Amino acid sequence: MPMTPPSGPLCTRDSLVPQLQDLGLRPGETLLVHSSLSALGWVCGGAVTVVQALLDVLGPGGTLVVPTHTGDNSDPADWCNPPVPESWWAGIRATMPGYDPRTTPTCGVGRIPETVRTWPGALRSAHPQTSFAAIGAGAFAIVDGHAPDCRLGERSPLARLEEAGARILLLGAGFDSCTAFHLAEYRIAAPRVDVSFAVMTPGGRRWHTVRDTSISEERFAELGAAFEEEHPVVRGRVGGADVRLFALADAVGYAGGWLAAHRPRGGSGPSTPPENTVVHHPARVVEG
Repeated sequence: MPMTPPSGPLCTRDSLVPQLQDLGLRPGETLLVHSSLSALGWVCGGAVTVVQALLDVLGPGGTLVVPTHTGDNSDPADWCNPPVPESWWAGIRATMPGYDPRTTPTCGVGRIPETVRTWPGALRSAHPQTSFAAIGAGAFAIVDGHAPDCRLGERSPLARLEEAGARILLLGAGFDSCTAFHLAEYRIAAPRVDVSFAVMTPGGRRWHTVRDTSISEERFAELGAAFEEEHPVVRGRVGGADVRLFALADAVGYAGGWLAAHRPRGGSGPSTPPENTVVHHPARVVEG
């Protein structure tokens, strides 16, 4: 049976590094990356090559951060793409493995974050659904203290990234993947919702429910388009991918006003309906 030839361009570590540098990435900075490996083209070495190139550019004083979300660790009653039978719900709640930052794989965020998660020296935050992993000089300060009742707010790595002056790199990803916009949701009026997941405690694994701010990526693409019309956003190409680079604090600050004006008064609407394979993770998967 004939095979479809790979689509290019051919990307290597040596080709990616200067392209990332040409965007303006600097040694020593803190960078949150949302990525699509497939958008780059044919990458020799796959996700490992991309991570190596990013670390080459950031250098030993820099910090690479990615979302390592595990949205499948959630209440099956909310799953919708596809749903599971109601008769299964109790069994899923009773047997879902508890989140372990050392071993729980990512879900739905792509191959580059999963590669970072398992990288030697990587650290990962403690939230059972919306963790982040980091490599580099500032990794511990970024991931420490991620509260179970604060997915993407003031007690999450997003706020620590803002304090660190981080920038965001959308590497073949769109603004609908821009997790930082959720930090703005915590700073405007929004409803509270129940959020459930399996956790590990000193007494063993248990099903746990907390109250947290409702979050949704609804209209994030529209928000991003408006943001880049009014704020400096570096645009370019890395391999075959369209990329954007901008300050996280600028994005969060702009999103607060935009969401308050363009979403219903008093909240952002219901939390994003989870799916059974990409369940309630705001940084949507963008790679095939």
